[in-house]
Amino acid sequence: MKKRLLAVVMMICAIALLFIFALSGRKEPETGFAAYKVIAHALGGINGHTYTNSYEAFIANYEMGTRVFEADLLLSADDKLVARHEWTGNMSKLLGQLTVLPAAKQGAVLTYSDFMDSPILDLYSPVDIDKIMDLLVAYPDAYIVTDTKEKNPELVTRQFELIVEAAESRDPALLARIVPQIYSRDMLDVVNNVHEFPEIIYTLYQSQDSEEQVVDFVKKAGVDITMPVTKASKSFVRQLKQAGARVYVHTVNDQKEIVKLSRLGVDGFYTDFVPEDELAGYPGIR
Repeated sequence: MKKRLLAVVMMICAIALLFIFALSGRKEPETGFAAYKVIAHALGGINGHTYTNSYEAFIANYEMGTRVFEADLLLSADDKLVARHEWTGNMSKLLGQLTVLPAAKQGAVLTYSDFMDSPILDLYSPVDIDKIMDLLVAYPDAYIVTDTKEKNPELVTRQFELIVEAAESRDPALLARIVPQIYSRDMLDVVNNVHEFPEIIYTLYQSQDSEEQVVDFVKKAGVDITMPVTKASKSFVRQLKQAGARVYVHTVNDQKEIVKLSRLGVDGFYTDFVPEDELAGYPGIR
């Protein structure tokens, strides 16, 4: 009788231990920025158009469930920070501004007033860093990923000074919802000298670093990684995740490709036309 009772007690203890181990190994759900898989490229596509970086694009994608938005940010001719992908004639054409801007300005760095007074595709409103901060105030669960392009330390410093000034003039807490992209390992120190943001993404599209250098940097600096699809090998993604990074790819709009990359271990996707709510319904998304 005593042996049988002892066996039952031991079995109960074993089951309890297994339950405890299962609970301890269970991964807690991500919160905040890391809870989302979609990053809307250039504030998201709108009505089939990309690269608008427009107010309406933000609103349209937010209403479809997206909460993280990448914004292209450049300095205007008079030192204001505005949302524009590049100062080229081709971009003026893509944004439908050939009849809005005189020929001499179509490929030039615009002044702030010229930029803000030039509608996009006759319908959409350009934004600057102040309007982006106003959007963060109005939508308190949204995040901005910066794509500031520059690698020159002086220009990087000025861009992030303007970002920090715009946030602090409204609410310093907004800085926790801004995620800088850096383009080299050295740029991390430049950004941190202006403000130490809680999240940083190292984008590899301009980088000449080897995979080993990137993985080592992740271990030391605790940054996340985004890269072109062509760099996202199974081995590289696995090493980055083992080093502690969240791994993103850009720019992906195809469902099959997104599912394939997710199965490789990719955590998130820069996209023009796939909202967060739609992505959650894709079969095979991890």
